[in-house]
Amino acid sequence: MRCGGPTCGATRRLGRGTRCPPRRSAGRPPCHLADALPLFIVIITVLAIVLLTIAFRSLLVPLKAVLGFLLSTAASLGFAVWVFQDGHLGDAFGVAATAPVVAFLPVLLVVVLFGLAMDYEVFLVSRMHEHFEHTGNAGEAVAHGVAKRGRVVVAAALIMTVVFGGFIVTDDPVIKSIAFSLAFGVIFDAFVVRLTIVPAVMALLGHRAWWLPRRLDRMLPDVDIEGTRPPPRTPTGNTPVTTPIRQHDHV
Repeated sequence: MRCGGPTCGATRRLGRGTRCPPRRSAGRPPCHLADALPLFIVIITVLAIVLLTIAFRSLLVPLKAVLGFLLSTAASLGFAVWVFQDGHLGDAFGVAATAPVVAFLPVLLVVVLFGLAMDYEVFLVSRMHEHFEHTGNAGEAVAHGVAKRGRVVVAAALIMTVVFGGFIVTDDPVIKSIAFSLAFGVIFDAFVVRLTIVPAVMALLGHRAWWLPRRLDRMLPDVDIEGTRPPPRTPTGNTPVTTPIRQHDHV
């Protein structure tokens, strides 16, 4: 008798070729989601480094910003796994039963935290950069930036934390884990990374934080994100042409 049902060997082989690969561990994202996440992180971090280098005319400031984002993402995802998957502090957060985190949580966490972290970084460091361009005092620029923009970063982080935290009280474990991860990630990035680690690193680096090789500076486009640079004057017969003073090759 000929086999024509789904149990036929050819049918089984065809089905195996069209299905997603089996999960190798609990909580592993289906298909190629987990394999695409590292490439996605590399792409957005490289783009962030390029754009921040153009904006701040510095190499160390973009590297610091990206490393801070990676630290916030790792801390948030690790704390979510510690609570929802390992079962710690389950009663405090209303976790009824432990389970692996959802497959798309790392991707969603990276996207949201990247946007918020870079927003806080640009908002805070742009004020430091503006003050440093005007005075040349790196230590004073750090204190000035935190004093002028720190309260705004705190307010913005608290608003986003309240928005995400409002979903923690839900009974749906998926929504609860996503809201918990995002709320913790915003708090950690704003208060630990941007308002603690960033000013400390900037103060330790001093004027070296704004170092940029001359050759690279000539290659990059000139962008004034603060909008404080006066517009270039049209040269006349009695007006000499001047060029703006930049900080180069500080060691």
